[in-house]
Amino acid sequence: MKRPVRVLVAKVGLDGHDRGAKVIATALRDAGMEVIYTGLRQTAEMVVNAALQEDVDAIGISILSGAHMTVFPKVIEMMKEKGMDDVLLTGGGIIPEDDMKTLNDSGVGKLFAPGTSTSEISEYITSWVTKNRNF
Repeated sequence: MKRPVRVLVAKVGLDGHDRGAKVIATALRDAGMEVIYTGLRQTAEMVVNAALQEDVDAIGISILSGAHMTVFPKVIEMMKEKGMDDVLLTGGGIIPEDDMKTLNDSGVGKLFAPGTSTSEISEYITSWVTKNRNF
């Protein structure tokens, strides 16, 4: 790769717990990625627009509020509308396995449960970007 992988890490909705998102953002940066952290209480529109402006390779959403079946479909829909077919949408948090499968089937990348190693997450993002992005 000619440049570092660029990842936008976001907290969507009213979920105010951002410790995990900050840990992931730091781990991805430590793995050599450029990381943009949007902060708390973002809308799907704000996340997708920021991802476009920052020309990211991946969007990672941290969600603990239980709104994953609303948030991820809205973000993936907006990404498709904006032609972001070559940008990875991934994330993690408190998401039941059945919901993870449903979201994966709708176009969301791998989702990570609490306790996943940060190296597994960074390796997944790097591998996906290497295979799916042209730069």
